[in-house]
Amino acid sequence: MVEVTIDKGSGFCFGVVNAIQSAERELQETSELYCLGDLVHNNLEMERLKALGLRTIRHETLAGLKEQTVLLRAHGEPPSTYRLAQQNKIKIIDATCPVVLQLQRRIHQCYQETKNDCTQLVIYGKKGHAEVNGLVGQTNGEALVIEKTEDLDMIDFGRDIILFSQTTSSLDGFGQIIETINQRIQPGVKFKFFDTICRQVANRIPNIRTFAQSHDRIYFVAGEKSSNGKLLFEECKKANPHTVFITEASEITSPLPRGIRSAGVCGATSTPKWLMEEVAQRIRRINDRPS
Repeated sequence: MVEVTIDKGSGFCFGVVNAIQSAERELQETSELYCLGDLVHNNLEMERLKALGLRTIRHETLAGLKEQTVLLRAHGEPPSTYRLAQQNKIKIIDATCPVVLQLQRRIHQCYQETKNDCTQLVIYGKKGHAEVNGLVGQTNGEALVIEKTEDLDMIDFGRDIILFSQTTSSLDGFGQIIETINQRIQPGVKFKFFDTICRQVANRIPNIRTFAQSHDRIYFVAGEKSSNGKLLFEECKKANPHTVFITEASEITSPLPRGIRSAGVCGATSTPKWLMEEVAQRIRRINDRPS
């Protein structure tokens, strides 16, 4: 028999749990609720919520809504979204993650204090990501977004720099950005950086490495649109080359090779526990054979 273990540290982070619970509470009172963007980057969980009455909309649709109820997901939104909601008499259920909300406030305050002295505000994160869009919105669209060291050419190293990070970014990547800026910045120019990476997410990297190394085969479960899932999968793959990325249990179609004694199931911050349990059950069922 193959021993199958689910990683206890995988699954929804606090912000996602809070957003889903907010949606479920509202849907107990009404048959339909709008959500601006995917509440969680997992298709199967989104299908479950859709069956409860959750309707996903885009910003273009929001502009045409009047006097409706809209839930804002954990990623957060820029100030323009709140202004539009007020203008259209839309009731907002704000499920922005508290960690993201605190970061938005810090960036907004920093922008207000520095907007007249040519200081450059820089955000290390994924361009176009919902959270990053919300952060850039706190600066009236003026913050520079850096994904990798090559993007640093956008920065004027002769002007003061203040660096923040998307909450779900890589600690190692953030460290590389800081090191490169320190190497390129001109003498006398001020450089401040704030480590604003969520430790609940960042700490999953060393934990998931340890989990991956302790099993013969790893099934990493996540939605294809999950940025966090891509990051954690790569870390799993480094720790255990015998790591497979799947989105649902049905993708497992054949038994494991003989000689494999243990399989681990883990996932992203957007992967529901029930889905990892389905995967574990399927592995056990397909590999139900004598030792």
